[in-house]
Amino acid sequence: MGTSDENVEDEKLAVELFQAREEEIAKKKMQVREKLEFQLDQAEEKSRRLARVWEELEVLKDPMRKELATVRKKIDKANQELRSLGKSCHKKEKEYREVMEAFRNKNEKKNKLTITLVELVKESEKARLRKLQELMGKITDPSG
Repeated sequence: MGTSDENVEDEKLAVELFQAREEEIAKKKMQVREKLEFQLDQAEEKSRRLARVWEELEVLKDPMRKELATVRKKIDKANQELRSLGKSCHKKEKEYREVMEAFRNKNEKKNKLTITLVELVKESEKARLRKLQELMGKITDPSG
């Protein structure tokens, strides 16, 4: 019966060793799980911090984008207005040159007509004077 007691003892020892190993494995599992949970918590915290930093960056970037877009729109609008005004200015300058040319031509014609009028008035006065002298001559000359 000694062998059966030894077998029981061996089995007990084997069970105890198995249980000790199982406890060791369970302990290590718990340590690994705790370590993983700790690392996950840290990763989540880092992730939250990164998300906050990202949000802050977006807030900083967003007003600048809006301002830039607003300024760009104003510049585009100003360019359109300038183009329109430039075309209008060019058209008006062309009209001005045409009107100035017409004004000069009319002024030259008027000046020529004025000169012609002055010459005609002079000739008319000379003719009237001659006629008057003729008439005076007939009045003073009884033979005529």
